Amino acid sequence: MIALACDHAAVVLKNTIKEHLGKRGFEVIDFGCFDEKSVDYPDYALIVAEQVAEGKCEKGILICGTGIGMSIAANKVKGIRCAHCADTFSAKATRMHNDANVLALGERVTGVGLALDIVDCFVDTPFSGEERHKRRIDKITEIENKYFK
Repeated sequence: MIALACDHAAVVLKNTIKEHLGKRGFEVIDFGCFDEKSVDYPDYALIVAEQVAEGKCEKGILICGTGIGMSIAANKVKGIRCAHCADTFSAKATRMHNDANVLALGERVTGVGLALDIVDCFVDTPFSGEERHKRRIDKITEIENKYFK
């Protein structure tokens, strides 16, 4: 299951991604927002991050104007490794190497075709499980545990 949310700057892309993933057979929970009335992106980042951190959803996708604000906010939640991606190589690498569990995109800076390719890379690429990557993720978790009690 994939948790999905956006702010007012990304409703169109969120809806396109939701439809795309649905056609591919993914179950998607849309946490909003649902129109272009101004909202605060941290509220939506928190909803998706909590769903993923609590294991209610396997992955999350967040979209705002640039993707930057959503990624910063989501990464404040313990257990979240949110990657802001603007290309398919990064989307694939962050899954393989970082086991990222949330993807952040920017509607105002990423075209629809590229955004859908990025989403596909993110949801289709498994974590490599290689020892060096596990070790590095463990170090990230140690840092997280030190500063986010």
